[in-house]
Amino acid sequence: MSKKLTKREDDYSKWYNELVVKADLAENSAVRGCMVIKPYGYAIWEKMQAELDRMFKETGHENAYFPLFIPKSFLSKEAAHVEGFAKECAVVTHYRLKTDEKGGIVVDPSAKLEEELIVRPTSETIIWDTYRRWIESYRDLPLLINQWANVVRWEMRTRLFLRTTEFLWQEGHTAHETSKEAITETKLMVGIYAEFAEKFMAMPVIKGLKTESERFAGAVETYCIEGLMQDGKALQAGTSHYLGQNFAKAFDVKFTSREGKREYVWATSWGVSTRLMGALIMTHSDDLGLVLPPNLAPIQVVIIPIHRNDEQLDAISEKVNEIVKELRKKGISVKFDSRTTYKPGWKFAEYELKGVPLRIAIGPRDLEQGTLEIARRDTLEKKSISQNDVVNYVEKTLEEIQNNLFNKALNYRDTHITEVDTFEEFKDVLKNKTGFISAHWDGTTETEDKIKELTKATIRCIPLNNKIEEGKCIFTGEKSTQRVLFAKAY
Repeated sequence: MSKKLTKREDDYSKWYNELVVKADLAENSAVRGCMVIKPYGYAIWEKMQAELDRMFKETGHENAYFPLFIPKSFLSKEAAHVEGFAKECAVVTHYRLKTDEKGGIVVDPSAKLEEELIVRPTSETIIWDTYRRWIESYRDLPLLINQWANVVRWEMRTRLFLRTTEFLWQEGHTAHETSKEAITETKLMVGIYAEFAEKFMAMPVIKGLKTESERFAGAVETYCIEGLMQDGKALQAGTSHYLGQNFAKAFDVKFTSREGKREYVWATSWGVSTRLMGALIMTHSDDLGLVLPPNLAPIQVVIIPIHRNDEQLDAISEKVNEIVKELRKKGISVKFDSRTTYKPGWKFAEYELKGVPLRIAIGPRDLEQGTLEIARRDTLEKKSISQNDVVNYVEKTLEEIQNNLFNKALNYRDTHITEVDTFEEFKDVLKNKTGFISAHWDGTTETEDKIKELTKATIRCIPLNNKIEEGKCIFTGEKSTQRVLFAKAY
């Protein structure tokens, strides 16, 4: 397979799809809309998981696991919830197969389930049915649970990582004594997502509130983080929902308060998924392939020997093994690719495609002179340095790359937020510039829907740090107290 990618400016969507496959991250499976995450892609996801899991546990959350199957009757208990997910549900109706007279396999009609089971699209219902048994008094609160799982949402149009029928995620579900505590938890978690996106993914995000029509089904408020991809489209990278008492009432989850009264608990749920992989790819990568921030790169440094014979390789290997040992002592993940089945040039292109932050090349002349060549993936700069300086240089440069990628993405994002005051300006920006559009909106779902219908742009969020300012809705001219962010989105 050719490793050369379609250029982003020629066809961004094709570039993305090719990059996911050619960089060995994932591929389509035999099941329509589902993907196989390959070892290299899964290694990045594991690093994401590890950091998020640490952050969750540091804030008092514990992991648990709940069933994949949800009784159909559970979904009908919360009206907005079932309406929000009804069209995306995979339904299990039978529990057995049998062979027919021709030797083929058919569903056994006598093995019909008394009640159909839904393959979880999200777990609020099964979890809140469980919490009813776990919560008796205020002493059992807060209950702070997270699960790492897969979910199924029957999507008609899919794209690797960004939108697949089955995907991996984490979902937090918490129960609290008071509304105030639950809202604090909701904000805390969107803050954790933002911190993770910026510190580890090097992806700047805007924290905000979703509008009523964009809220999670069954939520009172939905908080989100929104990133901007290199094609000027927004991507929702994580959400945190304040559920009020909706699910507690639907599943009769009550506790005895400090005053001895029986009250419904207050709830939250929050989640991020393998969609973060898509965000990571589209925030930083270029026409040569992936560009990975060091904090999430499975291989932070690759070392490639340049040699003509086994004798030279042995001498180089001896020196490289010393360097590898020193780098690993510092917690740096390093790979020495001494395979003789591929030429150095092929390896250079391979690790460039896979986004490895630093590449070291070392040959016989370097051995004599005590030097090596080191190349940065973010800037493509090459430099010859002393072998004695390699550990300090690598440590310092990995940090530089992490910061450089964030600042580059931040600069792109900030130069692609355009304030407009009229609908004509709004349409002009969508046509000629893209990115986020900051505009006044009258607060009605009708106006939001009409703008979406006419332009395909949606309100991504009402930023949390918004300044209050009087203005007029760009579409209706009605009064508005603050600007919201519109964009075309994934």
